[in-house]
Amino acid sequence: MARRHALTLLTLLVMLLGASGDAFAHAVAEGDKGYIQEIYGVHLISFVYLGAKHMVTGYDHILFLLGVIFFLYRMQHIAIYVSLFAIGHSMTMLLGVYFNIGINSYLIDAIIGLSVVYKALDNIGAYQRWFGFQPNTKAATLVFGLFHGFGLSSKIIGYNISPDGLVPNLLAFNVGVEIGQLLALSAILIVMGFWRRTAGFLRHAYTANVAMMCAGFMLVGYQLTGYFIT
Repeated sequence: MARRHALTLLTLLVMLLGASGDAFAHAVAEGDKGYIQEIYGVHLISFVYLGAKHMVTGYDHILFLLGVIFFLYRMQHIAIYVSLFAIGHSMTMLLGVYFNIGINSYLIDAIIGLSVVYKALDNIGAYQRWFGFQPNTKAATLVFGLFHGFGLSSKIIGYNISPDGLVPNLLAFNVGVEIGQLLALSAILIVMGFWRRTAGFLRHAYTANVAMMCAGFMLVGYQLTGYFIT
């Protein structure tokens, strides 16, 4: 049973990395891109939907969230870390678009890949074994949340979103992102809840985090390759 849950988790990681090429650039789908470029005025429901869709289909966010809650058992602890990630993500996404602060999407996505690597290494206790200290996990979650938000804001800036209705549309998008995050987190917690009840959870947790680390390195490599080629 434990092996089955570990296999399910690893399969999800493979499926996330098997997404289309556009997904590797933290992209918004082409249809959504065209919609963003063409509309004017306030469209709250549409932007809530786009924000939720982005988070639910954003494999980089999901991988990082998986790493963050992997060894968190109490809901209050999960709420603290997820809130820190949400605060960081929201701040840079909103401010980045509003003040037109863009970062090269390949570089920012490489950093997002590193956030997955960081959390996987943290989960297997690498920093304590290698360096003899434990990084502040709450601060790291907030900081990487800031980078995740810049990843999206850089894309939205590139789509030349209309200034007409910009603030309410961005706020609606952010609400959608938080809704999507809750949906993704709920699915992760359900799977993790069943897995944690099995005797083999701790035995297979190391393998799952190594797989997650490898996925993060793959994202970093892909993005840096794109950066140097373009």
